[in-house]
Amino acid sequence: MSPKADLEFFFDPICPFAWITSRWVVEVAELRGLTVQWRFICLAIVNENRDYSEFPPAYPALHGLGRQMLRVAAAARLTGGNDAVARIYAAAGKPMHDDGLSVAIFGGGPIPEGLIAEIVADAGLDPSLVEAATDESHDEVLRSETEEALGRTGRDVGTPILTFNPGTDREASLFGPVISRIPRGTEALELWDAVSVLAGTRGFAELKRSLRDPLEFG
Repeated sequence: MSPKADLEFFFDPICPFAWITSRWVVEVAELRGLTVQWRFICLAIVNENRDYSEFPPAYPALHGLGRQMLRVAAAARLTGGNDAVARIYAAAGKPMHDDGLSVAIFGGGPIPEGLIAEIVADAGLDPSLVEAATDESHDEVLRSETEEALGRTGRDVGTPILTFNPGTDREASLFGPVISRIPRGTEALELWDAVSVLAGTRGFAELKRSLRDPLEFG
């Protein structure tokens, strides 16, 4: 990945927390003129050695859908670069999170037929990219980037993983921040400055609380 990016953002498109954090990152990038490299962490791969009976019943379907979307994003990157990945992620996030599809699937609802084709169309990309959803050859890059992300933070984390100042002597990675709503404007910049300072602080490892507000996708 390009060392010129200000941030590398590792995501799985099914994760609602990653989606909210990503929209905060997009807000900051627009305000500060920063560049973001969109990279992959596949929850299906992270959890492949786990007993899925430990998870809610919908997890296999959701993780499988996330892998399919990431395969499409990987294929899109081959021809359209980082911008194509960003477009796929943005197009996936609207139905999955803003429109409540991930919640519906989590509650036992079906994955709509033609969902990935709709996402590719909304991203304005070549319709043939839909075929990548079932193309296992893309799993090599998903696995490689998943392992790279976990190698930067440790394995006991999820998505998103953020790497600040990649490819420099100030490179630093964190899981999160996990936020329940999208900060905008000055608030977004204040959070960015605080998180980037923490990420770059030598010896800093973890800051956490388990109480969370309801998710707000607006």
